[in-house]
Amino acid sequence: MSTDRYCVMGNPVEHSRSPWIHARFAELTGEPVAYGKRLVARDGFAQAVAQFRADGGRGCNVTLPFKFEAAQLAARASPRALLAQACNTLRFDQDGIFGDNTDGAGLVLDITVNAGLPLAGRDLLLLGAGGAGAGVLGPLIEAGPRRIVVANRTRERAAALAARHAALAARHAVELAASGLHDVPGGFDVLVNGTASSLQGDSLPLGAGVLRPGALAVDMMYGAAAAGFLDWARAQGALARDGLGMLVEQAAESFLLWRGVRPPSARVLGELRAIVDGRP
Repeated sequence: MSTDRYCVMGNPVEHSRSPWIHARFAELTGEPVAYGKRLVARDGFAQAVAQFRADGGRGCNVTLPFKFEAAQLAARASPRALLAQACNTLRFDQDGIFGDNTDGAGLVLDITVNAGLPLAGRDLLLLGAGGAGAGVLGPLIEAGPRRIVVANRTRERAAALAARHAALAARHAVELAASGLHDVPGGFDVLVNGTASSLQGDSLPLGAGVLRPGALAVDMMYGAAAAGFLDWARAQGALARDGLGMLVEQAAESFLLWRGVRPPSARVLGELRAIVDGRP
């Protein structure tokens, strides 16, 4: 049986746990998959995709900073990717590249299943209107919270993202608004950090009272990159959660798109969490 090749492309990418995750998915499902990682020059994403496809690659995951470029390369795309205008998953079909965005589905699964917190009726704050925030807003709306505020350093970018999702929010009876980071309203049950602050080590200019007592604060990053945000969240009295669960769940959605098989994500998340935490 021939082995099908996939990879994750990004810059940086060395830290990525995706190869380990997909190797375990392949082992547990018996799918003939080999998965690697490729560091891509900031101005070389389209060329890297074309080369990997020409070399026999079957698809790739896409991480920072190429998610918007990935959407532009897709000849066809899923509705959630079209709404986000960003892709984290590409599948190389005979008739062209198909694009999807599994980030939001992975985030919602991690919050509602792994963390055990239903989002219906909650007040939610999404920080960041870049590729990460764009990829998760649609699925967060579909989870049925009462209110979502999108906050960004440039308020106009948050407003544009919210406007693009206004019709979806109306269909799900979700109050959707935009804000700058310095004027975020208070009283949220869930905070999702999709900004680059974790990677850059920046502090978040959020005032006191943004989170309700016992709120859930999720960083879409994991490992050392998420440490500063998690410390800040705990200092606010919140339950802090990194993005490791989202990473595994979005990877499972990508694997399903590529292979038609959904791998056992809960088992793999437990194994990966033990490795990250240094448990035997």
